[in-house]
Amino acid sequence: MASAQLSGIKRFLLWDYPRAGWQYDVMVAVILAFIFLTPREVFHDQPRAANVVRLPSEHGTTVYWVERELLVGTPENKRSEKAGSLLRPRYKVDAVVRVEPILDDERNTMGYMVYTRP
Repeated sequence: MASAQLSGIKRFLLWDYPRAGWQYDVMVAVILAFIFLTPREVFHDQPRAANVVRLPSEHGTTVYWVERELLVGTPENKRSEKAGSLLRPRYKVDAVVRVEPILDDERNTMGYMVYTRP
């Protein structure tokens, strides 16, 4: 009896069942249930935020958050052009009004606020 159970567990772990068998179907169902029903927190997996995000705006301008990595190495006088080239294909931006760096407590750049005209 114990050897039959051990044999069944061994076959299950090594996936030693024929493809058209009911055991194969059960194994596939278990795998799919694991994939789709396991919460994201179990794996500490978090979605990555987009590199460019449109924010709520006022006074006729539109505001975008642009990740620091997208404008790194760009001279300050060229940031408006570079930000415009990043925003134009996806958001149909006409003109960039200004680009403001957002700094943390230690004066490191976290990202940029890009103000545009529609």
